[in-house]
Amino acid sequence: MRPLEGEFRNPSGCAISAVISKNGERMSGEKIIESMKPMHERSNGLGGGFAGYGIYPEYRDFFALHLFFTDKTVRHACEDYLRGVLEIVKAEVIPTRTIPAITDEPLIWRYFVTPLRSVLASMQVDENEYIARVVMHINTAIPGAFVFSSGKNMGVFKAVGFPEDVGVFYRLEEYGAYCWTAHGRYPTNTPGWWGGAHPFALLDWTVVHNGEISSYDANRRCIEMYGYECTLQTDTEVITYIADYLLRKQGLTLSECASVIAAPFWSTIEKKPASERETLKYLRTVFPGLLVTGPFSIILGFTGGLMALNDRLKLRSMVTAEKGDRVYIASEEAAIRAMEPAAEHFYAPSGGEPVIVRVREGCY
Repeated sequence: MRPLEGEFRNPSGCAISAVISKNGERMSGEKIIESMKPMHERSNGLGGGFAGYGIYPEYRDFFALHLFFTDKTVRHACEDYLRGVLEIVKAEVIPTRTIPAITDEPLIWRYFVTPLRSVLASMQVDENEYIARVVMHINTAIPGAFVFSSGKNMGVFKAVGFPEDVGVFYRLEEYGAYCWTAHGRYPTNTPGWWGGAHPFALLDWTVVHNGEISSYDANRRCIEMYGYECTLQTDTEVITYIADYLLRKQGLTLSECASVIAAPFWSTIEKKPASERETLKYLRTVFPGLLVTGPFSIILGFTGGLMALNDRLKLRSMVTAEKGDRVYIASEEAAIRAMEPAAEHFYAPSGGEPVIVRVREGCY
């Protein structure tokens, strides 16, 4: 019998893992599933999930919307809305396999879509902003429908269950990706449900997170001033929207984004060289409501790369390693060894130190 939320508390619970090929070589989902098995005890069966980049090369120019529906009536209502605002190139059930470990699944569909050019012109927004608004509308205005993935040539697969079972359920061995991220959930303050499992995604940004966000209410109130809506009942959702706002809307670099989310202490900033000191002061002054406090380690995935980041006190574990053109990141060394026994150059990033890995230009 699965433990109920609140019956146990594991202060270091949740597991994160990732692998990326800098040459853009596509890998099946088998290895990333294997990485979660040594970290089984970090999860409690109330959530697991994966994100893969490069998995839809034949539809790479279209946004891939992954949705949960509570029933067929909701699906039809959502499809009526989608037809009015997007061109649907293909619609299909996401393939799964029946296994005893995954139960009570909703309807799980995907839609390859593109915005109507006439609508973009009339609204004077680009396609990313338009899709983000469509996602927010569905998640707030169509009860029983949840968009849990919305990027190009990538997709999120998540469920209530242990991550190694979730990977089998979604048949991830049939997909090829140049970058995979994974999460095993141990919810402590929020419910375990399909929409609340990690990764959280908006457009091509995905976040897996180990820890708790003690600043969640302040972060949520701040980000909702800019048109985002937190509806998925898990604190991690807000980190995804913060990343989208800072990187896409404000045009910050990844390093600058990290210096907002895990901003150095003022006393640390004062010790930096003058040019760096002024930049850090500016970021802390302009974006104070987006400083994320509490223990966390996160992996932010995006088209062409990923970034790993600890909280500034490093209250959650995270290690990196390499082998050939591949970079591995996980909560534990054992998870990396499960993917690549001969991995080398193990490194534990400092608190607030971003680890940024990019695929070589033109390789994805």
